[in-house]
Amino acid sequence: MKALTVFTPTYNRAHLLRRLYESLVTQSCMDFEWMVIDDGSTDFTRQLIEEFINDGRIPITYIYKDNGGLYTGYNTAYEHITTELCVCIDSDDFMPENAVEIIIDTWRKKGSNRYAGIIGLDYYMESMQPIGGRFPDTLKEVYFLDLYAHNIHRGDSKVVTRTDLMRKVAPMTGFEGEKDFNPVYMLLQVTDTMPMIVINECLCIVDYQIGADSMSQGIFRQYINSPRSFAKLRRLEMTLSRSPWLNRLRSAIHYVSSCIIANDRNWLKESPAKGLTILAAIPGWLLSKYIIRKAERI
Repeated sequence: MKALTVFTPTYNRAHLLRRLYESLVTQSCMDFEWMVIDDGSTDFTRQLIEEFINDGRIPITYIYKDNGGLYTGYNTAYEHITTELCVCIDSDDFMPENAVEIIIDTWRKKGSNRYAGIIGLDYYMESMQPIGGRFPDTLKEVYFLDLYAHNIHRGDSKVVTRTDLMRKVAPMTGFEGEKDFNPVYMLLQVTDTMPMIVINECLCIVDYQIGADSMSQGIFRQYINSPRSFAKLRRLEMTLSRSPWLNRLRSAIHYVSSCIIANDRNWLKESPAKGLTILAAIPGWLLSKYIIRKAERI
């Protein structure tokens, strides 16, 4: 059995998948398999992946499912992955040729049951510089929430997780008609009590796509389209043991805002921190108006 699964949820990104595939077949360490979760693509994704499978250069699992959004791709991945470690590489991104080797070597030398996984760097494709800069050199391990709650690192990072831990919190349960539920919901649950090994190494090269189908664009439209999902994420953030008070207040403000957008009159009843939520009511109302105004301009 391989040690690592690289999984890729994808939707109508056949024109980008070959680049990712080529980065995988040229890895310096081949102790991995690739899992492609096709979220109902209508382009030639299936035919392309079948071509890759027939090449026989790396083990590939292709899973087709009805369109349901990114988080359902993660759910499907965690249901089928059998390797000890897993990492998501998006269809528009790719891996440097030594990424798998770095992951496997790091885990063999430092990995144990006290860690949730490994966290490394994402690099911009254009500049080949780390997004948000490097981690502090003295940082050897970190709880994921601490990265942004304590302003340790604000850029994107690449997380490699233990599959057994992710399977315990999967699947995410979303809401009908809402496809923008962020899979970080599962990661936050796992990493609230377990740190990750920090490596100042590039594990993924990111090519941000500009357009309506990009998860990096249109966040305000996502807030409008999936308000119940965002409210559920904020409820979780208010309960995390490592979340400082200011971060919980921020989460409460966003929670109130999402509830207003969703016309959820039970916002206070369903809040896990009612006093904080009352304090966040007016700022949350103002934020909801701001989000609606911004979304209308997209």
